[in-house]
Amino acid sequence: MQSRAATNDDVIKQLRRNKPRPDKPLAVMLPAETNGLALEQDESDFLNQPSRPILLIDKHKLPALSPQLAPGLGEIGVMLPYSPLHHLLLDSFASPLVATSANISGEPVLTDGIEVERRLAHITDRFLHHNRPIARPADDPVFRISEGMPRPIRLGRGTAPFELALPFTLEHPVLAVGTQMKNVITLAWGKRAVLSPHIGEMNTARALQVFEETIADLQQLYQVKAEVLICDTHPGYTASRWAEKQNLPVHTVLHHHAHAASASYEFYCHEEVIAFTWDGIGLGADETLWGGETFLGKPGSWKRVASFRPFRLPGGDKAAREPWRSAAALCWQSGHPYPQIPEKDPLLRKAWEQGINAPSSSSVGRLFDAAAALSGVCSVASYEGQGAMLLEALANHKATHVPLDISESNDMLVADWQPLLAVMTDSSTEQAQRAATFHASLAHTLLRKAQLIRQRHGVSHVTLSGGVFQNRVLTELAASLLREENFTVHLPVRIPVNDAGISFGQVIEYGCGR
Repeated sequence: MQSRAATNDDVIKQLRRNKPRPDKPLAVMLPAETNGLALEQDESDFLNQPSRPILLIDKHKLPALSPQLAPGLGEIGVMLPYSPLHHLLLDSFASPLVATSANISGEPVLTDGIEVERRLAHITDRFLHHNRPIARPADDPVFRISEGMPRPIRLGRGTAPFELALPFTLEHPVLAVGTQMKNVITLAWGKRAVLSPHIGEMNTARALQVFEETIADLQQLYQVKAEVLICDTHPGYTASRWAEKQNLPVHTVLHHHAHAASASYEFYCHEEVIAFTWDGIGLGADETLWGGETFLGKPGSWKRVASFRPFRLPGGDKAAREPWRSAAALCWQSGHPYPQIPEKDPLLRKAWEQGINAPSSSSVGRLFDAAAALSGVCSVASYEGQGAMLLEALANHKATHVPLDISESNDMLVADWQPLLAVMTDSSTEQAQRAATFHASLAHTLLRKAQLIRQRHGVSHVTLSGGVFQNRVLTELAASLLREENFTVHLPVRIPVNDAGISFGQVIEYGCGR
């Protein structure tokens, strides 16, 4: 352990090389005394609660910490000691320490000491074990203050299992198995629902193992045996494939219906709302990849009333980690060249033109990726959402917005992203200004859609859900614009707006639709 680890650039660079974790933010554990920090009282109180969550704090309040902890971002995740051992280490070290999970990047936390030493020997020089075995993996919970309140990004140690009362009574116990990313499962029976701790990405054998262990643990802990399974409509998701192999009835729910239902739960489960569900991607009812949708209705009864102009993603799933692909898609779709392609494959454009491995998408998450690549902020991402997060960190001042055309197609409002291309590629304008303009343009587009829907249907309650609304700049600006026009805005406080809320939304959608 080297001196002042969380302030030492070289130490953190070495950790990133070893893990490997080249850019993804690292959390910091601070000494228990926070009086010397420039924290707001509500931030200090939140950090000091018994569950000791991670809270994202503006970097300027933590000037001594290394910028290598969260490269290019405006916030750092901080936490306080939550065990006697932590207190002993922090008291002895007398300086902030990097606190990162004992795992291979992308996998759930390891819990067996022998396996930890075998699989993580390349990361660290020493291991400190306890004489009590770890029963279950538990990631730290993560919160971010948005709209003046701490809101969960991830539930975990000290905050989950998390129980909620249902607005209906289930006839049979159900298990909702969630989705592919940031996965959480929900066990529900009668008028009770229990959300599991964070499981994570469902793309490794270790993740499937933890997923199955979590299902067994919850059912054993609550002495409830699921009789119905609920899963995402996407047949390729690991959790959906698992559900179909069980000898139980299976009910499927559209990804974005689950988002809308989850957001509606905390507010108006039995009243109509305008539900904006903006995220990366999820399979839609038309077999395309949705991600910029607006619904009208209530859980169990949604009508898709607005979206964005669709575009085809070259390379399909690769676009999630390679923002340049989304940038190329928008340019090609608009008839413009995109010369900044790192993959020099002469057949890529041809395949895209023929629709080969180029699924159609309306994703706002991919629009953020495209904007990041077009503005030179991020062309290739080392972690999910990197381009969008870097773009948000740059958008730190007010900007004028670019009006997007909104047309009507098949009784649905469709916003056209094309006017943003010229702005995002304008090298005569600073990146920060372009980033701010992009956020402002999306916020004003959201407002205009809400106004048009209210004119037609008389609904003034708006919910926001989907991973895009973890973006504080976009969310706070959109909410402010909506309130100025006399909309009532609802942003979940108890349930993550990202895919960690999907399984609970599946339960709400299932129960309200019966």
